Amino acid sequence: MAQMIEITDFDAPELDVYARLTENQLINRHEPEKGMFIAESPKVIERALDAGYRPVSILTGKRHIEGEEGKILARCGEIPVYTAEFDVLTKLTGFQLTRGMLCAMYRQPLPSVRSVCKDAKRIAVLENVVNPTNVGAIFRSAAALGMDAVLLTTGCSNPLYRRAIRVSMGTVFQVPWTYLGEETKPETVRRPELEEEKEPGTGIERKLEPEEEKELRTEIERKLELEEEKEPGGGIDWNPEPEEKEDSGNWQKQLHELGFHTVAMALKEDSLSIDDPKLMNVDKLAIVLGTEGDGLAPETIAACDDTVCIPMAHGVDSLNVAAASAVAFWQLGKQAYKEKEET
Repeated sequence: MAQMIEITDFDAPELDVYARLTENQLINRHEPEKGMFIAESPKVIERALDAGYRPVSILTGKRHIEGEEGKILARCGEIPVYTAEFDVLTKLTGFQLTRGMLCAMYRQPLPSVRSVCKDAKRIAVLENVVNPTNVGAIFRSAAALGMDAVLLTTGCSNPLYRRAIRVSMGTVFQVPWTYLGEETKPETVRRPELEEEKEPGTGIERKLEPEEEKELRTEIERKLELEEEKEPGGGIDWNPEPEEKEDSGNWQKQLHELGFHTVAMALKEDSLSIDDPKLMNVDKLAIVLGTEGDGLAPETIAACDDTVCIPMAHGVDSLNVAAASAVAFWQLGKQAYKEKEET
């Protein structure tokens, strides 16, 4: 039976996880076994529970303890359930709790690349995708369109950030994933805040002068501090790191050793069209997608077996990485998906 606790003290340390801790603090890199994340909405919480994640506590409105929410509470055992009226919760969290329920849960140790890729035929590889919204959208497409796993470089936003989980609708708990073992170097970790303000995926950017970049970094740091105060747990990490690193050296080489044919999603003159029959006949395929704006690093494209592009119309040069992932997963993953359905 859950322990129902009415909120009377906004400063209670038990509520820090919902109202005051940043994403970096939730990860807790000094004590990884205590690292947590926030799952939002009954459907998302249910998917996390199905995946074996252990709940710590729940924050919910008084009216959200019946029906679907009640079933979630029944599954969580004897954990604290903090409740209050809607306006009180809004004051506590700093935003409207429209989905009715938040659940703090412990993170799990990350699996190895080899175990994630075992028996996989179609996987997605994300290189330095730093926007949590894009990461969440890519996971949702991966789950829906036949991807068996997702691998991320260490420059990517963490899939268990609250925004990524919310956008993915909990599919981050359904699709196996882990980080690749490349070392995080300052020159390979992209900072979306340092790019020209533009629609992600346009490929149009402006190089900053050193003094201009220094001023912009200072301004960004101030904005991030304000963002963390405004929406705890929702800011973008200045230097995100995964919970675990695998010392595998060149990750493209590792994928080749695991039997994957790697294709870089990039616009090049010698790119194959995404509907090229050659790609549909590949047994094990890794679809490599790059960061917002810049796309894939040149050395990554050169290391992949093929370069693939999505044919465009009306002079459009590219798609947002999340939109491009959905097109790629549908075309390059549907054959494997059909085979699974038949078996």
